[in-house]
Amino acid sequence: MNSRDHWPRANFALLGGGGMRTGQVIGATDRLGGDITERPVKFQEIFATLYHNMRIDVRTATVEDNQGRPHYLVNAGIQPLRELV
Repeated sequence: MNSRDHWPRANFALLGGGGMRTGQVIGATDRLGGDITERPVKFQEIFATLYHNMRIDVRTATVEDNQGRPHYLVNAGIQPLRELV
């Protein structure tokens, strides 16, 4: 259980360092913080941003599962957050 269980449609992440353009808020919620009103961000976009800053290309990098099958780090089409890179 986390602190956002009562409003699961909106959450937040605090990112810093790594050469990102920091000091900004991306997206918005209604006044109660329950629903997204502008610029929804997917968790995979955050992961893609972190990988980008580590110079890992999410379009080509894979990890293997226990059976040796490759899996991409994020879903196809997911890009780093343009506001941060």
